[in-house]
Amino acid sequence: MTAQQLAESATSDAQPPTELDATGRCLWLARAGRWHDAHDQCQNLPDPAGAWIHAWLHRKEGDYGNACYWYARASKPAPAQDADLHQEWLEIAVALLD
Repeated sequence: MTAQQLAESATSDAQPPTELDATGRCLWLARAGRWHDAHDQCQNLPDPAGAWIHAWLHRKEGDYGNACYWYARASKPAPAQDADLHQEWLEIAVALLD
């Protein structure tokens, strides 16, 4: 499944596709707006993938300081606080799914 297909599924389907691995499922939950479910799941993913998704979730939450900690754990630069969240999610999904 491509990142774009995953994004479309997350905005139209009630549940994530069954064929997703743990990373794909976490990304789906994040894009679907199921913050708590995604947050719980990303903590079970190995770094740096888990840390990168975790960082994005805290940025979405509005906790930029905590997000910066997780970006550092993921070895990724923290985007500007007002950077487009949807675009960043797509960048993360492309990187982690491909």
